[in-house]
Amino acid sequence: MDQAVRDYVDAIRAEHRPLFDRIHGLILADHPDAEVALSYDMPTYRVGGRRLHVGVWQHGVSLYGWRRPDATGFVARHPDLLHGKATLRLRPEDAAGMSDDELRAFLAAALAD
Repeated sequence: MDQAVRDYVDAIRAEHRPLFDRIHGLILADHPDAEVALSYDMPTYRVGGRRLHVGVWQHGVSLYGWRRPDATGFVARHPDLLHGKATLRLRPEDAAGMSDDELRAFLAAALAD
């Protein structure tokens, strides 16, 4: 993780930091070789030819750039989280009701080649 990403993460408000850390940890648990750099002013995880942008907004964490069909059924189960074609907005209260396995399956599909 480069210094720009560290600075971004250090500036995350306390109420959103646990959710960001959870997503970050799940991604790196499955993809320890993921490159993490700032792109579009947010942390971006690169695995092979795939990229997933993880940004913090005023109400939580957004996941941008996943183009895979909803292979895991995640969006079907949580349609209210979808904003646009490839943006999910997760509030801490939304994620609190999700297991790590459910989030991990979505993140793995988003970063699969």
